[in-house]
Amino acid sequence: MTDDCIFCKIVAGTIPCRKVYEDDEVLAFHDIHPVAPVHFMIIPKKHLASLAEAGPEDAGLLGRMLLLAPRLAKEQGLPDGFRTVINTGRGGGQEVFHLHVHIIGGAGPRPL
Repeated sequence: MTDDCIFCKIVAGTIPCRKVYEDDEVLAFHDIHPVAPVHFMIIPKKHLASLAEAGPEDAGLLGRMLLLAPRLAKEQGLPDGFRTVINTGRGGGQEVFHLHVHIIGGAGPRPL
């Protein structure tokens, strides 16, 4: 955990969120600035600043996060598909430096 990280504060419960899912390693919650009718994020509870900082020891965690995405997407009303977005680093458009996977679907931005 990092004291100045907003997502670490959400994990710690000091900042509220609209929770979608939680277990010992990950937390999923609705984005506060959604770009589509369904827009939530899956984050590791462990602080990783970005995907670029993940190492071989994080392979299991990353796999669990990605495997969780389709299940949660269906539960949130996206049975026919969704987008996953991981912005990595400033050059990749990352704004919050705690790894997060956006799950986006429904009427909204068109796929790239």
